[in-house]
Amino acid sequence: MKKLEELIGASLFERGSRGVALTRRGGELIVNARRIVSLLDETSASMAAAPLGGPVRIGIPEEYGHAILSRALGAFSKRHTQVEVTVRYAHSGAQMAALAAGELDLCVVFEWQDPAGGEVLMHDPTVWVTSTLHHMHEEQPVPIALYNRAGWCKDFAIKSLEQRDLAYRVAYTSDTTGGLKLAVTSGLAIAPISRSNIPDGCRELTTADGFGAIDSSNVVMHRNPNASGEAIDGMQDAIREAFVNRLSQPAASS
Repeated sequence: MKKLEELIGASLFERGSRGVALTRRGGELIVNARRIVSLLDETSASMAAAPLGGPVRIGIPEEYGHAILSRALGAFSKRHTQVEVTVRYAHSGAQMAALAAGELDLCVVFEWQDPAGGEVLMHDPTVWVTSTLHHMHEEQPVPIALYNRAGWCKDFAIKSLEQRDLAYRVAYTSDTTGGLKLAVTSGLAIAPISRSNIPDGCRELTTADGFGAIDSSNVVMHRNPNASGEAIDGMQDAIREAFVNRLSQPAASS
């Protein structure tokens, strides 16, 4: 461990009256080490499986397109070079409509209430998020960023503020989660963001701040009942495994 500390240039453990504990850098090392082990497990399983072939059409949400699902799709495509993967990147309502129209074989979506069918991959509630630098939640009225999709915002985000008698003004609107994150990190507003997607330098606003969870979202995978084929089966397994690995990793502090 001493050699590792010398290599990193930081202490990994600290000794106190209660024994030995990890330092902040030690905790970061553990998180990264577990991610590496997880990726090695994914690679090993992928290499052991026989290559698949055929088409698969999948819809994914923005919130997981840059991390969990991008790695899963990349590893799957690299291993199964004969599979024709087509990806649709859109919000949940559009994905479900495409699935119903037979335009997708699989889709991963957010469902804000009890999931109607499908396979729950992860519980990931939407929460109000503020910048730790700008503290926009302390302003009166509080500036908020919202999606342009009025239905969800009215039924969930705005309702959560009105239930707590919090005065607000809409300071920013966006079609994407990336836009909401930009509003928060730039110090323009607070925003509703899924808990697993809180940006660096930001934090969840809890009941201690006078706020609370906005909804009880689940991440759900749906399959077209008319879709069949080994490529679809394999992709479904790869997505499921990606979320299992995500849940087995401790959350890094933001």
